[in-house]
Amino acid sequence: RDTLEKATKMAATLKPYLNAVRSSLTAAMCLENFESQIVERHNKPEVEVQSSKELLLTPLVISRNEKEKVQIEGSINSIRISIAIKQADEIEKILCKKFMSFMMQRAEHFFILRRKPVQGYDISFLVTNFHTEQMYKHKLVDFVIQFMEEIDKEISEMKISLNARARTCAEEFLKNVSAFTR
Repeated sequence: RDTLEKATKMAATLKPYLNAVRSSLTAAMCLENFESQIVERHNKPEVEVQSSKELLLTPLVISRNEKEKVQIEGSINSIRISIAIKQADEIEKILCKKFMSFMMQRAEHFFILRRKPVQGYDISFLVTNFHTEQMYKHKLVDFVIQFMEEIDKEISEMKISLNARARTCAEEFLKNVSAFTR
């Protein structure tokens, strides 16, 4: 019953955070084709290149707490979404780092996933005007929101599984030690 109450409370505090991220992403997703002002026939994501200050929007940070936040950096033709995932203890930090590494090694399968996150964040997505032309904008926003919802669950499940395996190993080890001492 306590875990149900905690889950309900967690969902109640997560919902306004995700709604704020959703509305901010929807507003920032107004991207258009814009070729480079420096090199002819080049179309690079301005949020990555940062060649012209006038093409960049002010970065927006939406924070649930000091450890869990989202940074949205927009420009005329691209948007970079960086996510810091909640990590309460060392086990969660290790699990998060390994899981994000696993995901980023497979970045080509996730069209908007960056191979390297922005400094201070765990994972980053890059959406360009080409993505918004090929895919539905609201589906891109839904993907990021669903990713944020699911990543906490995945890490929690991995932590529970890891603790169960550690408990089983410790029990077996102690059985063998007690049998050996007799």
